[in-house]
Amino acid sequence: MSTYEGSGVLAIAHRGGAALAPENTVAAFERSLALGYRYLETDVRVTADGVCVAFHDRDLRRVTGTSGRLADLTWDDVRSLRVLGREPVPRLDDLLLRWPDVRWVLDVKQPDALSCLVSTVRDCAAVSRVCLGGTWDGWLSQARRSLGPEVTTALGWRSLVSLLRGASPRPDGAGFAHVPLRFAGRRLPSAALVERARGFGLRVVVWGVDGATEMHRLLDDGVDGIITDRTDVLREVLVARDAWAAPSRELEIH
Repeated sequence: MSTYEGSGVLAIAHRGGAALAPENTVAAFERSLALGYRYLETDVRVTADGVCVAFHDRDLRRVTGTSGRLADLTWDDVRSLRVLGREPVPRLDDLLLRWPDVRWVLDVKQPDALSCLVSTVRDCAAVSRVCLGGTWDGWLSQARRSLGPEVTTALGWRSLVSLLRGASPRPDGAGFAHVPLRFAGRRLPSAALVERARGFGLRVVVWGVDGATEMHRLLDDGVDGIITDRTDVLREVLVARDAWAAPSRELEIH
């Protein structure tokens, strides 16, 4: 298994960089890639006929203006939808094949998507360049068993809460802790949390971070990565700290 060795902070585009283009669309991913990003985050759901797509919500209303649930539609139905009225919903396999050098953080949004996700990642020969995240540790353990040691996963929510409380997270092969910037009204990440996580062999990646001040604070605390909608702001922060470097083709996040 490869390692990420001292080449800087993991700069990850949340939903492709949702502040600069419609979320989880090719337009968003292309915008972030043009800025020099090589780590992209997206959400994975599955259609009624078993096609994995990049889509966050269970309901269609917020981003497409259409009523109903994505899981009730076939791919032929979904392909006609438009995110914010203009961008199509992409298939996961198309994304993995479109940019063979990109590393992906894939957030599993429903258990029904697991089988499709495993098959898609394997068929696209992308096992070594994805990190799987999700709510439930059981989903992620199942994915690890199916995809083998090359795949990387983050902690599920229960294990993450254990880590935050100072207990053993029992990572069961996970390599990352995806920590929200704030939870229940308080700021979570700290230098102490980063040190604790590293004691369990985990790297801390913080999500929900869009302001430059918070980015600087987190980097001062030693976090390993930031997931942001504001890919432009994070790039500027890392450039200012002389810490921006687009990963080379050989660099992996495992």
